[in-house]
Order: sequence, then structure tokens, then C-alpha cells
Amino acid sequence: MMNILKNRIIKGVVARHIGQEPFKEIEVAGLELRSLIKKKFGRSLFIREVDTGSCGACESEIISANNPIYDLQRFGISFTASPRHADALLVTGPVSKNMLTALKKTYAAMPEPKFVITCGDCALDGGIFKGSYYVEGAVKDILPVELHIAGCPPSPLHIVKSLSAFLKR
Repeated sequence: MMNILKNRIIKGVVARHIGQEPFKEIEVAGLELRSLIKKKFGRSLFIREVDTGSCGACESEIISANNPIYDLQRFGISFTASPRHADALLVTGPVSKNMLTALKKTYAAMPEPKFVITCGDCALDGGIFKGSYYVEGAVKDILPVELHIAGCPPSPLHIVKSLSAFLKR
């Protein structure tokens, strides 16, 4: 207990206050996304996420999109552990040789209708890993990609806005 108190005195306040402005933009984008998902699917959109060899930055942003600030689940997006329950496959990173078979099996296990979303520049064309001896290539060369969310890494708000723009089509 004394160590905690000592550290608190030495370091001071390390948390920062987040104003209401970002929440308004998130709320507007999220409510639009929720109505599009409800109209298109009649229920929540279930996503199976697969990391095929990324650095982890896109996964961090996807995890952030599920934190209490963004909370994708309240907008009708749920992540599922089983591809058999998924409507969409979200792929991050370039496809490494070790993950090629797992990616194909995950996609094959998904029920129809299904679609693939790539997240981050590495999934688009290999990013900084492009040309590596261990990379099979971009996801679009292996699976039919319907949506690409650009960025290195894309922010949670950008992920929400990209999904909304896709579902409007």
C-alpha cells in the first residue's frame, strides 16, 4: 500500500480527462451504423477476426473499438470465436505462410452469405512486410475481399465509419 501511495506522489496524475466532443462523433457514427446493420441483417453483425501475421497494431485498435468509449457491441457488432457463427471475416496483417491454411479453413467454415473485410495497410498489399520471404501476399490474392479499412492502424472511429459506408452500398 505504501508503494502505491509513494508512486502516486512521485508520478502525480497520469490520467487525462476526455471531453464530450469525441463522444458526439462516435455516437452519431455508431447510431447510423446500428440502423444500417438492423436494416441489412435484421440483427447484430457477427465478425470473426483473424490475425494472419500483423505487428499487432490493428488488433489493438480493434480491441479499443470494443472498450467502453467506443463499445461496438451497442451499435450491433459482435465478435465471435467461431467462424460458424460469423457473417464477416475481419483479417489483419499480411498472410504469412503459417496462416494461409488457417485463413482458408476459417473462410470455408463460415456460412453463406459471407464477406471479407481487411483492416490495415498490411492486409491490403503486405505493408512493411511486402516482399518478405515469409509472406504469401495480400488477403485479396487469396480471398474475395469486399471491404478494405485503410490505415496503419485505422482508428476505431475510422473502422466504424468505413463499415457504415460499406453497408450503405
